Amino acid sequence: MTGTAGTAGAETLRGLLGLALRRNPKRAHLLVSQVLGKHVPQRPDVVHEAGLGLGRRVRRLLGEEAAARAVVLGYAETATGLGHSVADGLGPAAYLHSTRRPVPGIAPVGGFEEEHSHASSHLLLPEDPDLLGGDGPLVLVDDEFSTGRTVLNTVRALHERFPRDRYVIVALVDLRTGEHRDALRKAAADLGARVDLVALASGTVRLPEDVLERGQALVARYEAVAGAEAGAGAVAGAGAPSGAGSPPAAVRRVELGWPHGLPDGGRHGFLPGHRARLEAALPEMAGRIAEALTTDGAAVAPVPEPGAAVPGPASVSGPAASAPGPAASVPGPAASVPGPASVPEHAAGRPGRGEPGAPGRVLVLGCEELMYAPLRLAQTLQRALGERAEVRYSTTTRSPVLAVDDPGYAIRTRIAFPAHDAPADGPGERYAYNVAPGADPARRFDVVVTVVDSAADTAELHAPGGLLSELARHTDRVLLAVVPSHVPRPRTGRTGPTGRTGRTEGAAGPGPAAAPDTGPAAQAAPVSAEAGPGAVPPPRGPAPAALPGPLRGPAFSSYRPDEVGWLLQDLSAVPLEAPVEEREEAVQRGGAHYAESLPVEYQPSEDYQRLFRTALDTSAARIARAVGTVTETLLAERAGRGTGRPVLVSLARAGTPVGILMRRWALHAHGLDLPHYAVSIVRGRGIDTTALRWLAEHHDPADAVFVDGWTGKGAITRELAAAIEDFTRTTGITGFDPEIAVLADPGGCVRTYGTREDFLIPSACLNSTVSGLVSRTVLRADLVGPDDFHGAKFYRELAGSDVSGHFLDAVSARFGEVAERAAEAAAELLSDTGRAPTWEGWAAVERISEQYGIHDVNLVKPGVGETTRVLLRRVPWRVLARRGAGADLDHIRLLAEQRGVPVEEVGELPYSCVGLIHPRYTRGATGADGKAVISA
Repeated sequence: MTGTAGTAGAETLRGLLGLALRRNPKRAHLLVSQVLGKHVPQRPDVVHEAGLGLGRRVRRLLGEEAAARAVVLGYAETATGLGHSVADGLGPAAYLHSTRRPVPGIAPVGGFEEEHSHASSHLLLPEDPDLLGGDGPLVLVDDEFSTGRTVLNTVRALHERFPRDRYVIVALVDLRTGEHRDALRKAAADLGARVDLVALASGTVRLPEDVLERGQALVARYEAVAGAEAGAGAVAGAGAPSGAGSPPAAVRRVELGWPHGLPDGGRHGFLPGHRARLEAALPEMAGRIAEALTTDGAAVAPVPEPGAAVPGPASVSGPAASAPGPAASVPGPAASVPGPASVPEHAAGRPGRGEPGAPGRVLVLGCEELMYAPLRLAQTLQRALGERAEVRYSTTTRSPVLAVDDPGYAIRTRIAFPAHDAPADGPGERYAYNVAPGADPARRFDVVVTVVDSAADTAELHAPGGLLSELARHTDRVLLAVVPSHVPRPRTGRTGPTGRTGRTEGAAGPGPAAAPDTGPAAQAAPVSAEAGPGAVPPPRGPAPAALPGPLRGPAFSSYRPDEVGWLLQDLSAVPLEAPVEEREEAVQRGGAHYAESLPVEYQPSEDYQRLFRTALDTSAARIARAVGTVTETLLAERAGRGTGRPVLVSLARAGTPVGILMRRWALHAHGLDLPHYAVSIVRGRGIDTTALRWLAEHHDPADAVFVDGWTGKGAITRELAAAIEDFTRTTGITGFDPEIAVLADPGGCVRTYGTREDFLIPSACLNSTVSGLVSRTVLRADLVGPDDFHGAKFYRELAGSDVSGHFLDAVSARFGEVAERAAEAAAELLSDTGRAPTWEGWAAVERISEQYGIHDVNLVKPGVGETTRVLLRRVPWRVLARRGAGADLDHIRLLAEQRGVPVEEVGELPYSCVGLIHPRYTRGATGADGKAVISA
């Protein structure tokens, strides 16, 4: 290269650019930026500083007053992160980037064509349609300015609707010819506007007239070689999996704790208030990744080897040869810019490599248009890890490029995989370049942290041959972090402090302005981008309070943080416990609801703990088989519906250990990492609607699967169905399926279950000490507001008695031996047309209620699990035991003896046992010793 400023200018451009051949019929060559963070893994500080520096230069050019009124527009997909970084450099500027992803219900305010691109159409989808309507300068940012046609298309389209008198074009490199410069000057004169250009370097590219044909011929030749080598059983140099023959890397999900309501990027606009919230949250989010990098991931199941049929099978290519590129001369002025990053330094002396607990070489990999959030996470992660790790950053792309594993060529390796964000233009291949190490082991990454938005967290992402499994072939560990996809709420028409409609700004960041309530649905929460056909945007109305993220262990519960997220608020500091007798009297007199207080936690005797251990040893395989059966049935049902990856939503707290076990089974049997949350449901009060709103914002409601431990008479099943119907009617959010998946369904109340036998599930034997040390849920008006999660307590002080992990591990250890029988049972259930609910249990409860003069079905608790709860938490009257029931009732008999409760054996009973709560309870129903009295 010969630069206009001499050798130094040429060296500057060599530091900024490399050359590669496109697999694109419209353009033969690709100028590969070394500082963009797209095709070449680079240090995140280098990538961010490139945009920051350009933004500062624009601010100086415009002056502080005009810079404060500017709007920055970045181009998808390659310049979305660069444009955001330029906006950071300007200071208070608003940011928007174009997108190729339509969002249902969101009308574009404009669009334009990128003529040379393989995906040419761009949409502009700002949350505030007037974001581009101010009189401040418009700053347009792209990675390169080669012909100027794309910018001209943009300026003409926007100027017609939003005329202004000043534009600034920003690029890493300006490679226009004189003819292209003249065309831009003429266009500016025609529009009556001033157009400035700011770039790190400038020059020209000279190509032969037949470059397109020659480029296509070269691509065909090298790909034919790669195909022949693959057909002969050889692996092309760039495509060789690192550590060939070794198991694939483990994949682990990391919950970022992304701030509620904060946009994932600039697709719908990103304002100064958003920027402040992101800056404040970055250290904690990067800290979560750092913790995952430096802790043992041995409990995470590995992704299986690719093998399932997925549209567009993944491949890695790059023949080990030198590819001649098009003749190019790229002169430019001298400047101080970062050096190339395409060839990393040798492993020797690399920070963190070989140190105990050190992550080593880490790649943070963004996803197509999602560039800025992964970039800032990578930058903050490097600061958090310091010298313990070397962090690089790049993103996946739509752009098809030839890979050749040669040190002089910019694209040395290519990982190909199917699109995983349901693109509007249909399925197709996507690529990650220079991620596989190829022939140079020093280029290998020890960990890849994949960051996607929730719209891209689909079955295709997790499938064999998908991005995660392909990455797992080239690294030791893969972490997945998901940023919630932001969907704008409808415009309200009110003008906020910014002078633009539909937005106000405050301490919590920008949000839609309030409008008068127009009906009962006006309080609806926003719906996430991955919401499917059943989900609808909410009606206009005031935005609800920002929702916190889920609670996780060890801060809340003794479960691992990846096992479950509790959509609850922590009430550990609030005194809520009351003696059982006082609670029962208040509840039966109508003066209180059982969810407004907590029973004093039962402290099991040594005899009872020994009984629990014996029961667990005896029933672990039986429970494992039921877990496998219900999980296999569920996965098959969801696959048949064509919905996405299931999201487990356990009903706290009895459903939570079962939800964790189902999640573990999915990992064990299928390599599926299913999200799992615990929510509260209260008889007579319904489900936590704030938790449902949170789920709808972060997942497709159609993917949610409610999970419980067992059914009794079916009261919670009916409660949930009524609650979901009411939630849909009042919010307009649809898609939640009220069916419950349970481990045991002795009452015949559900379709998806592991067994219909009524047997002892050891997790029913104890309270919090087998449920992550979490209390039952609390709903009390003075503690839980309309936009709050229901509450619960974390009993840290009971850690010495905690057997939660022991229970889970004992059951999980039996998965292998029961897998075949579980699969057979699931297949049998799926083929059984008679597995619809029979409600046999409800009929039995009504009969018992009348037979024993109780006349209240809520005081009849059928099944082993419910009878155990009666003896532990309520004032029991008597226990009905089916004649001949054996060891499954040993703990029931022990508890009944301790509480002075008679056990009556009966003949015809669809359950192993039924617990009866005292029907006419007052304090006088309990003797001086605290034991129940048989009659009041």
